[in-house]
Amino acid sequence: MRVAVIGNPHYPGLDSIVDRLGGAAVANGIDLVFEPALARHGHETGETEALAAADLVLTLGGDGTLLRGARMAGPRGTPVLGCNLGRLGFLTLVARDELEAALVSVASGDYVLEERLSLRVRVRRSNSARDDGREEYYGVNDAVLHKSGFARLITLRVWADDDEVGHYSADGIIVATATGSTAYSLSAGGPILVPTMDGIVATPISPHMLAVRPVVFPGTTRLTIELLSGLDDLALTVDGQTGCTLDVSDRVEIEKSDHPLKLIRLPGHPFFSVLRAKLHWGDVRPLDDAALRDGADSAGTGD
Repeated sequence: MRVAVIGNPHYPGLDSIVDRLGGAAVANGIDLVFEPALARHGHETGETEALAAADLVLTLGGDGTLLRGARMAGPRGTPVLGCNLGRLGFLTLVARDELEAALVSVASGDYVLEERLSLRVRVRRSNSARDDGREEYYGVNDAVLHKSGFARLITLRVWADDDEVGHYSADGIIVATATGSTAYSLSAGGPILVPTMDGIVATPISPHMLAVRPVVFPGTTRLTIELLSGLDDLALTVDGQTGCTLDVSDRVEIEKSDHPLKLIRLPGHPFFSVLRAKLHWGDVRPLDDAALRDGADSAGTGD
């Protein structure tokens, strides 16, 4: 097995982690190839095509590092495993002290390969001189249309296939996958989608009207968003890492990519357990019998 390693070289202790990784790889018959940013660690390095041709992409860092690796691996169908060196690490499920055990599991085939819906994002320019037909992006979490400057509302028109959804007056809009539903979309009031769900959620950012709320669409839906008004600071951001500036009357088409992300999930990391551990979702402890009795005794006493 050949494993491509993508890492954030700024994480403290990365040298020792790479050394441990090298030892575990030798013990399990795994060949490692590192991205150029990790060349200082003295291991074999390769460019994008060579890395993506590996059997597996291993990311060392946080969710941002995994998203960067996924952007390279996803369109090529290469599975991705994330080792968390950061703080939250919602997508990077393997802790740094579990890295060797994770490699053993992967080498022995003891894992689940989840296919996560990803996005194909295309920009259609109103100015034909700017439209070269090549502004296309691959997204795992979300595509966000937003303003990057003054605190003013922008106006958007949204279509679901050929059906006009309506006009949005807001700070912007987030179009997220089920995987990305626990990221920016959740912070903006969007719902949580189970990550294997074939769905897309459109979440307005601070909408001006109370009637405008998040909508969940089938994964087969093509969303088209037209910018109707705004200043000269409009932008598209995909997964918080890539994107471009936009002009009024530009349109952005967002639909399901033909290349889902293949994400490796190891035993012992079910989704809702991760949700409780990372985000404290539903983490309300039941009262014991004594507390329940105390509550009943104080009811109606004004205590």
